[in-house]
Amino acid sequence: MSTQEEVLEKVDTQVGKENEIVLYNDDYNTFDHVIETLIYACDHTPEQAEQCSILVHYKGKCTVKTGAFDDLKPRCSKLLDAGLSAEIV
Repeated sequence: MSTQEEVLEKVDTQVGKENEIVLYNDDYNTFDHVIETLIYACDHTPEQAEQCSILVHYKGKCTVKTGAFDDLKPRCSKLLDAGLSAEIV
């Protein structure tokens, strides 16, 4: 392995893979409920939560949080427990 390949491999290992929570649109939850849940589960500001809810409504889905899997798993569980449709990808 060349030095450059070793460095790239080391960087990839240190940075780790970023995961995402993707929130999907549904016909059941109100904007207010989605916004309140994003503030609670993902630590969004009210503005962030509102923008994400609008994107989900018009685009069908939106990445609402990125990070390490161990951080995202309980957040995604909170979204699901609140009746939202989400997954970690």
